[in-house]
Amino acid sequence: MVEFDVPEIDYDRYSNRQLAGPPLAVLGFSLLVLVVYYLLHGTPVPLGFDFTGGTELRIATDAGQSGIREAFDAPIDSIRPVQGSNEYIVTFLDQGSSSAEAIKSTAEAAGFDVQRTSTRSAAFGTTNQQNALLGLALAFAGMSVFVFALFRTFVPSIAVVISAFSDIVIPLAIMDLLALTGLFDINLSLGTVAALLMLIGYSVDSDILLNNHILRRRGSFYESTYNAMQTGVTMTLTSIAAMIVMTLVSSILSIPLLPDIGLILVFGLTADLMNTYMLNLSLLRWYKFEGVAR
Repeated sequence: MVEFDVPEIDYDRYSNRQLAGPPLAVLGFSLLVLVVYYLLHGTPVPLGFDFTGGTELRIATDAGQSGIREAFDAPIDSIRPVQGSNEYIVTFLDQGSSSAEAIKSTAEAAGFDVQRTSTRSAAFGTTNQQNALLGLALAFAGMSVFVFALFRTFVPSIAVVISAFSDIVIPLAIMDLLALTGLFDINLSLGTVAALLMLIGYSVDSDILLNNHILRRRGSFYESTYNAMQTGVTMTLTSIAAMIVMTLVSSILSIPLLPDIGLILVFGLTADLMNTYMLNLSLLRWYKFEGVAR
């Protein structure tokens, strides 16, 4: 693994409030964004085909993705090119106003050769929503139990849990902001839920590494912090770089789903750097010195 030259930060210059303030402010703003999006759209994040149901067409055309989007008024969730052909798999979200037959008729009127049509009911999408939410809740609960069993003290354990929670909430809020501004659409799908589950693992890994160095190894507080950062920051930056490359390559090659997964992980891992080495560290320092270090 590539090792970065991690600078040794002079944490003595910053109080615990100064360290914890920015991550908590970002977390609070992210929660506000989720609430606003829910009030506007009825869901906390934009949902994809897996969770809403809808219609899927396989069409053959030389118009390209831009031509496909211009041909339909119904909301398109994704366009996936079939490698080695001029065919595309186009999925439409279930909005209740556009039936599969109407979408098929629109495609034929635009000159597209419709190869196959299939539908997925909204009830099935609701079941997927419930299963995905249950999976996230169980993963987060299991992580929390494991962390509390590992450290057996409240403050270090809650620091890990808060950091992991923030690492999930911040990417979801960025998804909402991108959708509200119209810059880019990342809908919640089974693939992006998998990315959120991966973020829980990444977050716990970096936070436990920091906690373990500070609480269980010899050396001063700041010496232990720097040793943990040498490994943790290198590991996280390497993962971010890998996800950026995956996102770019999959976007260029039009590989479906991977760009969304890559972006979610980039957002979450970047947030993890802030939450681990500012929020988590401030709570550990308060715990270690009982609030004396300010």
